[in-house]
Amino acid sequence: MRTFTSDQIPELDFSKAIKKPIPVSCAQVMEPFQVETMEGLMQGKSGDWLMVGINGEMYPIDDEIFRKTYELLG
Repeated sequence: MRTFTSDQIPELDFSKAIKKPIPVSCAQVMEPFQVETMEGLMQGKSGDWLMVGINGEMYPIDDEIFRKTYELLG
């Protein structure tokens, strides 16, 4: 079994892909919070976003990452 570590991108034949534009629900939470996710209990910081995915799964996203990867709709 191969192990990939976060400090080095493996030498693979990567393709480019764009995430499908699937609307999700989100709310910015202005206090520290916890959320039960599919991976277990996760912590969110004040200012992080609480996301609800297409299957009802919830997860936190750091505000900086949210702003780089999401665009709020109306």
